Amino acid sequence: MSSKETQSVAVNTARDYYNSEDADYFYSKIWGGEDIHIGLYEVSDEPISVASQRTVQTMVSYLPSLNAEDLVLDLGSGYCGAARYLAKTYGSHVKALNLSEVENQRARELNSAEHLSEKIQVIDGSFETLPFVTGDQENGFDVIWSQDAILHSGRREQVLAEAFRVLKPGGYFVFTDPMQADNCPQGVLQPILDRIHLSSLGSPKFYRQVAEDLGFNVVKFDNFTDQLVRHYQRVLEETEKYSDELIDKIDPAYIERMKTGLGYWIEGGKNGYLAWGIFLLQKPKAND
Repeated sequence: MSSKETQSVAVNTARDYYNSEDADYFYSKIWGGEDIHIGLYEVSDEPISVASQRTVQTMVSYLPSLNAEDLVLDLGSGYCGAARYLAKTYGSHVKALNLSEVENQRARELNSAEHLSEKIQVIDGSFETLPFVTGDQENGFDVIWSQDAILHSGRREQVLAEAFRVLKPGGYFVFTDPMQADNCPQGVLQPILDRIHLSSLGSPKFYRQVAEDLGFNVVKFDNFTDQLVRHYQRVLEETEKYSDELIDKIDPAYIERMKTGLGYWIEGGKNGYLAWGIFLLQKPKAND
């Protein structure tokens, strides 16, 4: 059985989407080809790339320490923008695991251009089944990192379980994910779910409960849902601004579907049906 056949339908659907030429051009153009995640904005019209970089910097600040001795695993690494920042700023070694072979090729080229290929290993794969040994005092990852990727799994509990497995005792898992609010009414997010071909979203309560059941210590969760709305508004503004240029490169129907989908996210966030923020989990130390 191939590795693709062992992954959830949701993961395989996401792989096919992000491997498409239309998606690759859109995300590299609108998100700047560095990061594909929600930004933290200080002003409403701030460049997406600046706000996205601030998210990376803020997530680093949640970690007690990060240095050149640390081994980091980035789950759903996209174009490796975060991995490059960690490698350049802290000297950390990063294993960047991502499902899209197209994105991974672009990431390898960007890493090479910045002479970071020895620091960052890009791996084609899914976070539902990690190709790494179980973490112990001698082996495993010091930090696991993930930005707005876990939603694409149909087995989110398994993603967290795999993260717990490969972490060293005492290691940290810092992540963000677009979620539904804990009190979200049934059915109101169906347009979003249909757009991204998912049957559900996680929620802060879901991730907290799964993490605790697995044995993680939930160190903190900071809710920044207002930033989700602001981010999708900025993406919609940039899509409309560059529509003529985008149409020359990708299918106009893709652009219209994107605009519609962004509108669903904005509406859902404004109505209080969505959530987004930063989780920090810790695997207990061996003597805890």
